[in-house]
Amino acid sequence: MVEFFLPANSRINRNGRVFPAPAGAKNVRTFKIYRFDPDSGENPRIDSYSLDMDDCGPMVLDALIKIKNEVDSTLTFRRSCREGICGSCAMNIGGSNGLACITACDSVRGDVSIYPLPHMPVIKDLVPDLTDFYAQYASIKPWLQTRTPPPPDRERLQTKEDQERVDRPSACILCACCSASCPSYWWNSDRYLGPAVLLAAYRWIVDSRDEATGERLDQLEDPFRLYRCHTIMNCTKDCPKDLNPAKAIGAIKQLMLERQV
Repeated sequence: MVEFFLPANSRINRNGRVFPAPAGAKNVRTFKIYRFDPDSGENPRIDSYSLDMDDCGPMVLDALIKIKNEVDSTLTFRRSCREGICGSCAMNIGGSNGLACITACDSVRGDVSIYPLPHMPVIKDLVPDLTDFYAQYASIKPWLQTRTPPPPDRERLQTKEDQERVDRPSACILCACCSASCPSYWWNSDRYLGPAVLLAAYRWIVDSRDEATGERLDQLEDPFRLYRCHTIMNCTKDCPKDLNPAKAIGAIKQLMLERQV
């Protein structure tokens, strides 16, 4: 069951506004979209928008843009690159977290349900508040830490094998799809760093050029920051970049054990 962050004592009104398809439309899909404006004082609701897919692009983001431009300008969501690179349009589509720009409408059966990322505070409609998420990312110091001076005539080099160790983790776009799919993060997001941030931490821990591995591991040595991961694997399933945060977390735990021997 997908969980969503709701204001205290509120319930979702599933009988929100209905916007029918244009007259004569034959290829109709209905999009049921979560709507919530904290400033209104009203409970969240689900609005239904029926579109003529013969006059709409194939991706969920295409449908959202069409709705905002032609049907309901009050709909709010984030978007930017439209290429699965920036992570801005991360949301819950058909019960799974993903990027609206690379999720095809035809990949969802029946009506397309669209919610913000689960169990995060909602700024408005499909826009989650990622303030805490970014603060957690900053806490792991996601930059190269060195003590020795750089070579005077070249950059810090590493072997091809060492580069390949950080290649895939570096592909994370911080969309938060993985962290928002993790039950451990839902219930302990104030103390557990979550799969996205731990994947980023792993990327620097295994970087052969970094000289703060011990300090990085010390910072994660905590009952909550790292060890609230129970290997549920939702994070790996929902990553739109086909990364494996669960494997990275397991590797960090293994490094913790090895340095205790």
